[in-house]
Amino acid sequence: MDHVAALLVELGLLFLGLSVLGVVARRAGLTPIPFVLVAALAFGEGGAASLETSEPFLTAAAEIGVVLLLLTLGLEFSAEELFGSLRRHAPSGAVDLLLNFPPGFVAGLLLGLPWPAALALGGITWISSSGIVAQLLGDLGRLANRETPAVLSVLVLEDLAMALFLPLLVVALAGEGPAQAAGGIALAVTAVLLALFAAQRHGHRLGRILSSRHDEQVLLRLVGLTLLVAGLAQAGGASAAVGAFLVGIALPASFADRARDLLSPLREVFAATFFVAFGLSTDPGEILPVLPAALALAVVTCATKLGTGWFAARRDGVAVPGRLRAGSALVARGEFSIVIAGLAVAAGHESLGPVATGYVLLLAVAGPVLTRFVDPLSARFVPAPTR
Repeated sequence: MDHVAALLVELGLLFLGLSVLGVVARRAGLTPIPFVLVAALAFGEGGAASLETSEPFLTAAAEIGVVLLLLTLGLEFSAEELFGSLRRHAPSGAVDLLLNFPPGFVAGLLLGLPWPAALALGGITWISSSGIVAQLLGDLGRLANRETPAVLSVLVLEDLAMALFLPLLVVALAGEGPAQAAGGIALAVTAVLLALFAAQRHGHRLGRILSSRHDEQVLLRLVGLTLLVAGLAQAGGASAAVGAFLVGIALPASFADRARDLLSPLREVFAATFFVAFGLSTDPGEILPVLPAALALAVVTCATKLGTGWFAARRDGVAVPGRLRAGSALVARGEFSIVIAGLAVAAGHESLGPVATGYVLLLAVAGPVLTRFVDPLSARFVPAPTR
């Protein structure tokens, strides 16, 4: 079978398999994410089968999937709402950092990792998966819940913080000095601030430019602009996810509704490839020896993320069940954690790879499951209000 035929057959079987997993997950009342992640392990490195022909396509499609997920998240906000949310939840971002970075950093030192690798592990435990959380909130119908603005605010603060953390980490891993770190951070901050300013002042003009009577024109213009901004944000030291999110918030509400409808099928397809690609990159044989350490770290940081969500939702006056939902939604780690681990491994800290992969995989699966079942659990332990 030639290359093109093998590629089409693999992708055809893959998408049909994803459809079956989606049906099973929906009947169980769960998001398909954990089903997809676990199933993908069987086809990745060290698995029972291989998708070598389609893997380059899936890797590129996964990046687009994250970008589209963050774009649709941004469409839920206006620029004014974002600024108000960031001002209100700055303390939530500080609590998030103080609760979730130290466990990873300390664990790295206890495992005997050099301090730059421990710094990377701290970043891995700090940052939630915007991609998984965005998909999860949509799958469970929670985008309109009272606690969701608090969850999204924490995610945005984390994504923006990555614009500072990643340049600092790269310099630390390379053994360079503080001057290089300061330059990278300054470039990243400038890019983010300029994008926020443009979104607040000129969003209505952007909506007019993207509008058209023809749906395909709207879709092509919106996806093209989003990918362009995401790429420039990545090149400027921020992240592609932040760039896509900023495009979403820059669009006026009148255009955002139409954009969400047009993007929905495309987003679902590409988002599924992100979770597949993540599972394919994991070798189950390398995870088993470090699984106890990864599991202990996952348990600790699951609790600290619950604390973050509780604090953030309480600031918005959300009741106890909503605080638990907010915390559980933030548990999943994913794309940013894998990026951080990849930087460390590429810099020569290979021993971090299996720990990080096992940790992320555990919480990428446990997070959606916990989020699904937190409502009945909270109903059992939280007393009903008296009349």
